[in-house]
Amino acid sequence: MELTKEIGKALLFWYDHNARILPWRADKNPYRIWVSEIMLQQTRVEAVKPYFDRFMEELPKIKDLAQVEEQKLMKLWEGLGYYNRARNLKAAAQTIMEKYNGELPADYEQLLELKGIGIYTAGAIASIAYDIPVPAVDGNVLRVMARLLGDDSDILKEKTKKDMAARVMEMMPDERAGDFNQALIELGAIVCVPNGEPKCCDCPWDTVCTAYKKDLIGQLPVKKPKKKRKIEKRTVFVIESDGMVALHKRDENGLLAGLWEFPNVLGKCSQELVEEQLDSWGMKDCAYEFTHEGKHIFSHIEWQMTGVLVSLDEPVASDGLMWVEKKELEEEYAIPSAFEMFRESLQSAY
Repeated sequence: MELTKEIGKALLFWYDHNARILPWRADKNPYRIWVSEIMLQQTRVEAVKPYFDRFMEELPKIKDLAQVEEQKLMKLWEGLGYYNRARNLKAAAQTIMEKYNGELPADYEQLLELKGIGIYTAGAIASIAYDIPVPAVDGNVLRVMARLLGDDSDILKEKTKKDMAARVMEMMPDERAGDFNQALIELGAIVCVPNGEPKCCDCPWDTVCTAYKKDLIGQLPVKKPKKKRKIEKRTVFVIESDGMVALHKRDENGLLAGLWEFPNVLGKCSQELVEEQLDSWGMKDCAYEFTHEGKHIFSHIEWQMTGVLVSLDEPVASDGLMWVEKKELEEEYAIPSAFEMFRESLQSAY
């Protein structure tokens, strides 16, 4: 299928009349665009908005991000998941302060060298902030392009992504590269949607879309099935005493590295095993009860969790555990969203 600049201009015209009002679109501030793009990875737009506003209020400039304490950064990121994204943001901010005088470089290749910035994010920042004519191909764009072209290539393959990026450039108008990339993403987000029926009647490309004309919408895009997630059962201990809560810090490597959590052990514990575990922490003969069960899905693993609410007369010192006040837990310590259901059981205990 031949792609032309005129097709691209038609999309821009649609975008000018249909673009959502989003906080990071208020201006072309490169820092705000960068942070928003990192937050939007694996996270819905509506979920990101309050996090973005709070982050910008606390860390309004790159130098603030470069200097922020780890614990405060993790608290600002709490609930967004994929916490290495936040750590990479800080590392990149430090590099920007050292090498680029506190300004995000207006260069695609230099952006790619910054920690946590990949091909898509570099393209988004370069085009949206600086109008550099480079593609920004995310999942929305891959879906739109596969349907537009009637292409049944596996969109998870790197070759397909490169091919699609090249086809995007065929349509990109000579001006407004950033708006064009945002328009493509917007089209995938609100019209050519991933789940449910696309709103083809609202699409500016309905007359040229191959999938629409050939009734292939339900068959495209093509994704090779991912490997099945590993299932891991865990028992989570929510231990409270006189307004204090016991926390554990995860190892600095691996899943949820370096984050605080409610103490937990591998496996679904029986009553006998629960008592053995509590005994190992010096909490013999204390009151406890099993609470609700739940699960949390990571990209490669699924935790199936059972909660145990433990009440002590007074905090007990134990290796690997740290006692904090409930107010501190709410205001200072970032607890991964995997444990949110157990935080709720703790709150109901007060």
